[in-house]
Amino acid sequence: MENIALKVSPSGDHEIAMSRVFNAPRALVFDSLTNLALLKRWFGLFAGWALATCEIDLKVGGAFRFVWRNSNGMTMVMRGVYREIVVPERIVNTESVDGYPGEAVTTTVLTEEAGRTTLTATIRYESPEIRDAVLKSNMERGAAASYDKLAEILNEIQAEEVTRASRR
Repeated sequence: MENIALKVSPSGDHEIAMSRVFNAPRALVFDSLTNLALLKRWFGLFAGWALATCEIDLKVGGAFRFVWRNSNGMTMVMRGVYREIVVPERIVNTESVDGYPGEAVTTTVLTEEAGRTTLTATIRYESPEIRDAVLKSNMERGAAASYDKLAEILNEIQAEEVTRASRR
């Protein structure tokens, strides 16, 4: 089965809804969203951008901070705080990105069916204007590229697990 491309759409007047299906179990997708070693392999890696700093304190009230650098030396910083964590099905966190005003709240839900996991992220912005500015930015292209890379990593991890199991 093929992975399904990222779908991004406005929801209400303050939100963006994103969804993507991965050919992987929910626990593995959750780990890929929260494990530093896995995040560094896929998150925000596109068009010359590299994840230079990746910090996570995965607990309610814990913070995260990501810093990307591109080949021109430009940086982009995202930070936030975890509000809710239900392993392996749900994460709610605040999020702010340098260059965008205010703080968003992102709710990520993972549902699994027949070994495939649907990731649904709803991002609520402080105003329709901020939401619309994000929709007009490269956010969708960057998110799609990141999730494509995640799909590759998930496939690699599962192939490695099959190879290890066959050697036993």
